[in-house]
Amino acid sequence: MEYIAERITIDDKMCNGKPTIRGTRLTVNTILEFLSSGETREELLYQYPTLEN
Repeated sequence: MEYIAERITIDDKMCNGKPTIRGTRLTVNTILEFLSSGETREELLYQYPTLEN
C-alpha cells in the first residue's frame, strides 16, 4: 500500500489500484466527478458520513 497524501492511498488489491480515500473504497475520481458536477462539500459529507471534513 502506498500513501500519496495524508488521506489518499493506492493499494493494488483495492479498486484496481486506483487512488482511494483512506479507509474506504471510495475513489478520488468519484469525489472529483461529484464536485465537477456541482455537488457541494456539505452534500458529499452528508452522502458519505465516513469522510472527514
